[in-house]
Amino acid sequence: MQFYYGHQMPLRILDEAEFWKHQEEEHTVVIRELVSGLEEEFVEALKKWETALSQTHQQVVRFIETVVRSGYYIPNQLYQHVLQLVSYCLQESLAFIQLCQQIKTNSVAVSNNPTAKVVLDHIIRESEYFTGIAQALLYSNQGQSQ
Repeated sequence: MQFYYGHQMPLRILDEAEFWKHQEEEHTVVIRELVSGLEEEFVEALKKWETALSQTHQQVVRFIETVVRSGYYIPNQLYQHVLQLVSYCLQESLAFIQLCQQIKTNSVAVSNNPTAKVVLDHIIRESEYFTGIAQALLYSNQGQSQ
């Protein structure tokens, strides 16, 4: 993501969050479908994550609609809410990455499925891409507010 969007930056980061939260939600299904015999604890965790990521995705969509309806004028209070949402999305993605790493490391079904390992690595990298974007925005904003 390029950082030369100026006043459009909050909308741009929300677009990224919208895309990646939807991706992570879909990834919960991919993992469950790909790994036959996946341990029940991981299946249940992934189902809960699917619901949570869907809710976050919908929250991001609502923020995008708010920003668009505001005529792209983003009052400071709305901007602060966007930053809080991005921070939440970041923490959620980090926790999702942790779950994917646990599945990769601790699942017997995954250990017997080389394709699943590759797919989990790919899913982890994709979520790490989003966390990098979110961290860059949040850290650059901290520097501006100090």
